[in-house]
Amino acid sequence: MSKVLAHSLAVQRQLVLYLANGELCSGEWLGQQLGISRAAIAKHLEQLESYGLDLYKIKGKGYRLAEPLQLLDAAQIKQQQLWAAPVWVQSVTDSTNSQLLHRLSEGQQLEAGTVLVAEAQTAGRGRRGKSWLSPFGANLYFSMYWPLEQGIQAAMGLSLVIGVAVAKTLEQLFQLPVQLKWPNDIYLDGKKLGGILVELAGQSHSQCDAVIGLGLNIRVPPHLQALIDQPFVALQSVLATRPDRNQLVVVLQQQLVSQLQLFNETGFAPFAAEFSQRDLFAGQQVRLSSVKQQIVGICCGVDERGALLLESDGQRQSYYGGELSLRRMSDAAAD
Repeated sequence: MSKVLAHSLAVQRQLVLYLANGELCSGEWLGQQLGISRAAIAKHLEQLESYGLDLYKIKGKGYRLAEPLQLLDAAQIKQQQLWAAPVWVQSVTDSTNSQLLHRLSEGQQLEAGTVLVAEAQTAGRGRRGKSWLSPFGANLYFSMYWPLEQGIQAAMGLSLVIGVAVAKTLEQLFQLPVQLKWPNDIYLDGKKLGGILVELAGQSHSQCDAVIGLGLNIRVPPHLQALIDQPFVALQSVLATRPDRNQLVVVLQQQLVSQLQLFNETGFAPFAAEFSQRDLFAGQQVRLSSVKQQIVGICCGVDERGALLLESDGQRQSYYGGELSLRRMSDAAAD
């Protein structure tokens, strides 16, 4: 990262800290605090808006956030941490997954359970190459490193294990009835709350590196909601109080590590029932699509390797992830 960019990000983070309580701040006052001109303040805030920060500009008076904002805080997270591996906090990045993969590609040794989180992503991505909306300070953009000692083949069912771990975290912290959609989505009240992206680097039969990405909706700014092409829900809209993102990072790291340690020892089998009891489409007619074919059947949960079980024409078959897309038939028919 260039010194100029690093300086700009530091200035912008300080600006957000001054605005975080939701109160009005004049450009003149902000400039005095940071030792820069009002014009420079305006340019930095324009950049933050381009990252999705929900900001009001009030002519002749100054700036304020649409609502108070809690920033991710590395020191607070470290004080609460239950697992020794580091949690790195970035302000703006291309993608938290990409950042960890880049460190691995350069030969950096990472501790199991190392986490990287960011306030905003400029190139966040989901499964099958889809972009992931990542506005500044609004949601949780979280990636974890985990080694798979037995190679890529040991990753079977990994995204479902992560789904179970995320569900347990949200149930523990907020008592929410979380649902899971095979193979990588988190739902609440039938609407998408988050998504998981697992990316692997390494060999089939020797240790490989897994980077586990999680995007979780905390608060989606109103001016960006039209950009989301499916029904969604955010934690702040269903909770009486604003969730503490720093606490959420700590508990997620611990819960993921706990579940992944079990997964390393036992494989997916112990997680099959836990996934199936939260299965969004359990017992429903669904359509499973790939580039080459479409299969219609009744969703019957998952098997002991994490494969989707579909019953079609009286026969039950297993299907694995990759480029498969699963939809409820009633939703698919409405397309």
